[in-house]
Amino acid sequence: MQSSPQPVLRDLVLVGGGHSHVGVLRMFAMKPEPGVRITVICTDIDTPYSGMLPGYISGHYSFDEVHIDLGRLCAFAGARLYHDAVVSIDRQNQKVICKDRPPVAYDLLSINIGSTPQVRHVEGAQSLAVPVKPIAQFNQRWLALLDKARQWPVHRGRMTIAVVGAGAGGVELVLSMQYRLRNELKALGRNPEDLKFVLLTSGDSILLTHNPGVRQRFAQVLQERNVEVHTLAEVVQVSPGCLHTRDGRTFDADETMWVTQAGGPAWLQSTGLALDKHGFILVHPQLQTLNDPLVFAAGDIASFVERPLEKAGVFAVRMAKPLAENLRRSLRGQKLLAYDPQRHWLALISTGNRFAVASRGPLGFAGAWVWRWKDRIDREFMRRFTEFPAMPAAASPARGESQVREAVRAMGQLLKDIQTHGKGQTTRLALTSEESLQAISAIAMRCGGCGAKVGANILSRALGSLQPVERPDVLIGLHSPDDAAVVRVPPGMAVVQTVDFFRAFIDDPYVFGKVAANHALGDIFAMGGEPQTATAVVTVPPGLESKVEDLLTQMMGGAIEVLNAAGCALVGGHTGEGAELALGFAINGLIDEKMDSVMRKGGMQPGDVLVLTKPIGTGTLFAAHARYAAKGRWIDAALQSMVLSNQSGAQILRSHGATACTDLTGFGLLGHLVEMTRPSDVDAELQLSTLPLLDGAVDCVQAGIVSSLQPANVRLRRALRNADEFVDDPRYPLLFDPQTAGGLLASVPAAQAAACVQALKAAGYVHTAIIGRITAQSEAIEPVLLKT
Repeated sequence: MQSSPQPVLRDLVLVGGGHSHVGVLRMFAMKPEPGVRITVICTDIDTPYSGMLPGYISGHYSFDEVHIDLGRLCAFAGARLYHDAVVSIDRQNQKVICKDRPPVAYDLLSINIGSTPQVRHVEGAQSLAVPVKPIAQFNQRWLALLDKARQWPVHRGRMTIAVVGAGAGGVELVLSMQYRLRNELKALGRNPEDLKFVLLTSGDSILLTHNPGVRQRFAQVLQERNVEVHTLAEVVQVSPGCLHTRDGRTFDADETMWVTQAGGPAWLQSTGLALDKHGFILVHPQLQTLNDPLVFAAGDIASFVERPLEKAGVFAVRMAKPLAENLRRSLRGQKLLAYDPQRHWLALISTGNRFAVASRGPLGFAGAWVWRWKDRIDREFMRRFTEFPAMPAAASPARGESQVREAVRAMGQLLKDIQTHGKGQTTRLALTSEESLQAISAIAMRCGGCGAKVGANILSRALGSLQPVERPDVLIGLHSPDDAAVVRVPPGMAVVQTVDFFRAFIDDPYVFGKVAANHALGDIFAMGGEPQTATAVVTVPPGLESKVEDLLTQMMGGAIEVLNAAGCALVGGHTGEGAELALGFAINGLIDEKMDSVMRKGGMQPGDVLVLTKPIGTGTLFAAHARYAAKGRWIDAALQSMVLSNQSGAQILRSHGATACTDLTGFGLLGHLVEMTRPSDVDAELQLSTLPLLDGAVDCVQAGIVSSLQPANVRLRRALRNADEFVDDPRYPLLFDPQTAGGLLASVPAAQAAACVQALKAAGYVHTAIIGRITAQSEAIEPVLLKT
């Protein structure tokens, strides 16, 4: 996270990663708005492009070719990505309510979450049918259907796959699935006719919004492919293996795909936003909601009061530009512009087999060349979100005179822009005079010493929302703050002390708080101690009081969750201003003063096996993330590993007789292993092929991207007896990769190893692996021998 001389004045929050919002992100990336911070809240890291989904189902494209990586795009745009589900909006307090994190404050909000098939209104459909939308959640069900078709027992006869809904989406889906699944059966040497496909629609024809020529062309294709088409067949019930229509007919269906009766998600009902009868958000031509000028909506979720629009991806894509422009104008307090959607648009509808039909108003034409045309258009669209300009060299966090001067100019213009809206009417977006002074102060030269402390009012409000766990041995702590905490040490116990502190490496303060707390607790767990108290040290960039308060609340909220779960009481801390967000903790733990239960780095015995509880690779992954070169799902998986506590793992290792233990942090796997072998007077064999690695770690080091600490760690290669044999192995650089909130590295008696690994995996450490063994100390100077 590089600092900026410009403080955050306003928060623009984007709920959903749909086609409109990815366009907004790219436009704001190419032309950032001074003082505006963007936050994206989305349930998915990879957001699918609907135009290429049929080609993906047909097998013409890979997963990555049809998905926009929100992680990389947000990194490019300088936006924060919060991976969570939205459950409501508190419009009075301007907060987005999320499922698994503190509320997210906004000054301006935009919603682009697509539509959801209303299967709950059809008996049995919610549990037995597969809704195609939201598209992002469809992939796993599609992959499961692929496996089911491959493994369908011959003795059960034909497998029937039904698609409910015969608009363009339903027709494309049934033809794409048929093409792919029949090819899968052919590849297995089975008869493709073992699959039967049925298309049902409540209308009197397929593709009702398209011209008769296009409808006739697709009717012919469906007939040639032996797809049964049933019109005036409104499905009112789904039962196991059967669909029931309103007129009493029944149809066999071993799998049912639902592509009709779309509406808005149920949580929108609680927001008080004006909705249409289907639950979509009503918007003006400016894409602003009817009853809240601070909330915008676009894509399928938006319902135009001027005229209804078809739920087509083309509108969502084309709304991006007017949405971005009006969000800018709203932030500046300028007059908004009306979006005038086209009356006719070109639809390119594929038939599954690299053939497509073009439809626009009364026109229609088809051919393989139309598919190639569509493919070229789609790939060009995706390139806008996958190929970014080269990242400039990181700027120094020091604020030179020219930086401050430019910041003052930009901020001054923005302050002027957002004071009034339209014809002099103030809005809730306008800065108060006090906020204006805070903004100017934030970009001026800041004091050091105690002058750099965060204000008392900000601290009291932020800390007031925290609820640290209470312990009877904490006599004075946050519940009755004083100059220092007073803590009792129970009789017969000794104190274990450690400290960790680092600057933020991700833009999500809540998750960063969880990682920082987990990392700090690691040393206590590794030694077999019980965490008792934590004292925080926090650095936050200066800015508007409300923004600093929210930042502290989010970050410390994440930290408190981790500390409370560990039974560790937050008893105090220090908060000051700095160029970059940073967080650390001094942790006190308790351990039996007899030292019987202490797990130390020394103590390894020849014959022990080496156990590692978490995969490695965080250093290279986050170095790549800083260059927006890492896939979003790699970073998401790494963060899930980093927020996994080592507490249970340490208990399991101790119960299985671990002879030595440490947590992996900055010195990397090899550095920590050497720290264990030296005091134990042993050697170690390390097996590269069994190392658990985070997804994408090898890709990143092969791309030449490593942590800034890697060169220092590589000096430890002198501890490797046969390094020259493995320098070309793609996993070799990861031996030196610095870890943040890494797993536990322990030596366990060989007789206990299998049971220990099984217990660790059952406790959630699913990547646990035996990575080597301990041998008697040899005459060689180098203590570690690498093996394949």
